[in-house]
Amino acid sequence: VQLQAVGGGLVQAGDSLRLSCVTSGRTFSYYHMAWFRQAPGKERDCIAGINGNGFTMTYAESVKGRFTISRDNGKNTVYLQMNHLKSEDTAVYYCAATWGLCPGIGPPRSYDFWGQGTQVTVSS
Repeated sequence: VQLQAVGGGLVQAGDSLRLSCVTSGRTFSYYHMAWFRQAPGKERDCIAGINGNGFTMTYAESVKGRFTISRDNGKNTVYLQMNHLKSEDTAVYYCAATWGLCPGIGPPRSYDFWGQGTQVTVSS
């Protein structure tokens, strides 16, 4: 499966932004999806995960209550709605996919397929 993340940009603290990740293939609902982010000099961290049917979402504590992951299986797309952005949210954001057991919030090795990343910069 191929993934393409779009929607990043430069925003001010407190603003909102929505990322989209479009995938190829006909079996999108088989894949569990997640969003990761990586700030300069830091590890790549999982911030949100959603299972294949979209009924189960998990979040890292750092984004809980501000970010929402969702998916539209008819459009082969997963979204990350980011509200109340903070300067510490500045990072490259990646979407990732896997199948089988849903990792939820897991390490990068839990996911098999990756998009190219999109930069989100939040100015304070």
